[in-house]
Amino acid sequence: MMNATFIDPGQLRTELALQECVVTPDGLGGHGETWSEIASVFAMIEPVAAQSVFGAGQALETVTHRITIRRRDGVASGMRFVRQERVFEIVTVHDPDETGRYLICRAREEGR
Repeated sequence: MMNATFIDPGQLRTELALQECVVTPDGLGGHGETWSEIASVFAMIEPVAAQSVFGAGQALETVTHRITIRRRDGVASGMRFVRQERVFEIVTVHDPDETGRYLICRAREEGR
């Protein structure tokens, strides 16, 4: 018997905006990027690791999080979650138990 991953749906209580990047040509051979909100989701955010890299006279703080949401189509790496001033860049997305109920996103937050 396989060990199923248990996720308590009551823990999905943090509201996040799911955003995707929209690239538009600038007319001069380049492009501009804007972020567009495509959904509002409820999630559980768990910090996983923190790292501080020092270089060029400054420190860059990065925190990795595990963000669990109810399954929805279209969530992919390169998108991001936003909560107030915090931005979580989605690095990976997977279904933890292959049941199609939840997605776990590994996300990176810089500057915290």
